[in-house]
Amino acid sequence: MATRLGLDAKLYRNTGTYVSPTWVEIGNVKDVTLALEKGEADVTTRLNGGWRATVGTLKDASIEFQMVWDTDDTGFAAIQAAYFDNTAIELAVMSGLITDPESEGLRATCDVFSFSRNEALEEAITVDVSVKPTYTANAPEWINGSA
Repeated sequence: MATRLGLDAKLYRNTGTYVSPTWVEIGNVKDVTLALEKGEADVTTRLNGGWRATVGTLKDASIEFQMVWDTDDTGFAAIQAAYFDNTAIELAVMSGLITDPESEGLRATCDVFSFSRNEALEEAITVDVSVKPTYTANAPEWINGSA
C-alpha cells in the first residue's frame, strides 16, 4: 500500500445490520484520531537475566474527532442522538474508501463518551467527540475494504 493522506481517510457509520452492513460516510469530520493500545502484564522471572518481561493483555481503542455543529447533517444527528439517547453506534475508521481492498481500519460498535461543544469567537461552532467500543455481541475487528 502506498502512503495515504489523512484527507483521504474515511469515517463510516453502519445504517444496516452487523451481518449486512450499509456503510455511510460521515463527511462532517476533522482530524480523526484512532488510538489503539494494549494493557500489560508483568511476566518477569529469574530466567530473564535481570530484565523485566512484559506481555500484552487486553486491547483498548478510542476514536476522537471533531465535527462542525450542523443539526441538518445526518452523520452529526446520528452521533448526537447516540450520545443523548445512550445508544450504541457502529463505526468504521478506514484509511480510505471502505470499498478499496487496500484500505484498512477498525470496525466497532461504540458508545459516545464525549460530545463537547466549542464556541470560538471567530470560528464555526464545533463539537469534540470521543467514542469507545462498547458491550455487544460483536467484538471490534480490524478490517480491510472490499470491492
